[in-house]
Amino acid sequence: MSCLCPACIRSTFCLYWNPSSELLVPPKSLAERIVRYSELRPCTTAFIDTRTPGSDQKENFTIIGSGVSESPDQHVHIDIPHGFNLGAARQPPGCVNSQHSHDTAEVFIVHSGKWAFRTGHMAQDAEVVLGVGDTISIPTQVFRGFQNIGDDTGFMFAILGEDDPGRVTWAPSVFEAAEAHGLVLLENGQLVDRTKGGIVPDDVKPMPTTSAQQVASMRRLDQPTLAKCVVRFAQLHGAPERQVIECPIIGDNPMCGPLAWPHGFSLRSLCLPSKMSVGPFRRCEEQIMIVHRGELGIAMHDGECTLAEGDIATIPIDHPLRIFNPGHQPAYGFLIFRGDQAPPLESHPHAKLTPVAQ
Repeated sequence: MSCLCPACIRSTFCLYWNPSSELLVPPKSLAERIVRYSELRPCTTAFIDTRTPGSDQKENFTIIGSGVSESPDQHVHIDIPHGFNLGAARQPPGCVNSQHSHDTAEVFIVHSGKWAFRTGHMAQDAEVVLGVGDTISIPTQVFRGFQNIGDDTGFMFAILGEDDPGRVTWAPSVFEAAEAHGLVLLENGQLVDRTKGGIVPDDVKPMPTTSAQQVASMRRLDQPTLAKCVVRFAQLHGAPERQVIECPIIGDNPMCGPLAWPHGFSLRSLCLPSKMSVGPFRRCEEQIMIVHRGELGIAMHDGECTLAEGDIATIPIDHPLRIFNPGHQPAYGFLIFRGDQAPPLESHPHAKLTPVAQ
């Protein structure tokens, strides 16, 4: 754990900034860099299992980056390359996301609800249950699926590796169920809905059902191994009364424990006590901040605003930033960075961060 109080910023962190580096994220107004939880636009036809009973009530979100949706109806909130993608899933009690695999990293952060993750092409290999604030990273080339096993609607953020995370490999049973409900997945990754008059084009073939050989080539996780893919929220923070704490979850850091393998991005949790402020500082990579509990404010050169639970902000490279907690309770969030090592902080005591009227 790292303390981010001003004294520790000066004494602990290796400072780095290259003034000549280009900004990979174009500067935009503060409002254009924020996605409010209340304004997220879901897609209910994102994947091939969208009509399969038990999976037909899920909502998928593409928040930052192009994502892996198979539907042209999927709305992208911020289509700026970050080196990874941020999406989300919202599901009512009992709703299932079918067994599938990815070629790049896939990490879930539970924002609300109680979720069971299961591995194996028939969900037969292992299961682990996650609660609010928990994180799971299931390795690539592993069939995985998840279900909301709680009593209320649940919401999870999902981080996918690389700007182009590739396509989903579905378990064979998913193709069979989809065909029975009029959906055909094409080799180019697009869905055709025959119940709405969709026709498979002559120049694009349907995606072949995943073969037995492909299933056999996948990695399989037993129960103890899957359990090691989880970081519990309760393990991250001690008493938050006096210090700002950043805890590594994913990244090139021994403290990350079982999730220290390369992902192409790094993930940290943030705890900010009531009325505490840190900064101005900047980092040499883009960073995304997700508010998990409480309120977190951000101040930049073009103003300041307060983020509520579930809100997301993306901060461009090398832009001076101040983070503050305007509330009366500790605030918790998650920080995502490009690359397998979180970039160091550079203190920036002379940055001019001018508040604007809200």
